[in-house]
Amino acid sequence: MDPQSYFKHVDEAVAWLKKRTSITPRVITVLSGGLDAFADGLEDACIVSSADIPHFPRAKAEGHSGKLVFGRHGGVGVVALVGRYHYYEGHSPQAVVFPYFVLAGMGAQVLITTNAVGGVNPSFGPGDVMMVTDHINMMGINPLVGLAVQRGKDQFTSMTGAYDSGLRELALRVAKRLGIELKQGVYLATSGPSYETKAEIGAFRKMGADAVGMSTVPEVIAANFLGLRVLTFSCIANPAADLHEGKMTHDEVLAAMNALAPKMVKLLRGMVEEIGRK
Repeated sequence: MDPQSYFKHVDEAVAWLKKRTSITPRVITVLSGGLDAFADGLEDACIVSSADIPHFPRAKAEGHSGKLVFGRHGGVGVVALVGRYHYYEGHSPQAVVFPYFVLAGMGAQVLITTNAVGGVNPSFGPGDVMMVTDHINMMGINPLVGLAVQRGKDQFTSMTGAYDSGLRELALRVAKRLGIELKQGVYLATSGPSYETKAEIGAFRKMGADAVGMSTVPEVIAANFLGLRVLTFSCIANPAADLHEGKMTHDEVLAAMNALAPKMVKLLRGMVEEIGRK
């Protein structure tokens, strides 16, 4: 798809969605597998299948249903992406971030994203939640290729404050109030879909990574380009390869996410409520 068609398709998807929901989503929440309960609890919910939205990518990853739920929580307009789109599914980087261009066009201002990760930091274990302070992009891609240059200016997006400091401070206060311990650290993204080797994890640890996954970085880059404030919670689903006993499987990731779900849903709801007070 050429860049001019891309932005035309964004406008068409925005117009299509505005005809189907009266919700103006101030906050986008991206729900990793197992966190559907957040979307299920939204008021005035309007559920849209991504397969019906013009030009939207199709979700294929296990545990990601590919639906958007528009609604309200604490009076705040929210859209929950129940599952996300991944580069490893065969989507282009630009397709992966297409939904965020569309939702920004609908008025979104904040992106809160979650992911399931392996714990590279030996002090992190399954069940921990790490708030991302920064990331390392080892995916070998950037979703703004061909898109950012369509702007007459501001073509080079700063990533020095990729994860909003104000939102991170707010998250620490919300987590403390809810009795949830928040770790903090650096997230490293690979393209997937294979898990990492032990040698790779050892190298990533030396680079400063605390957790590793196969998503999130493209949408964070796009969100910063679009002027959205970003907050990311990484759910530690298993120890990374050189700390892991035996083969790594997606089943253990899904099981860990299901166990984490009540804590994460409380945290997401608390964050949306606090954002609504600002």
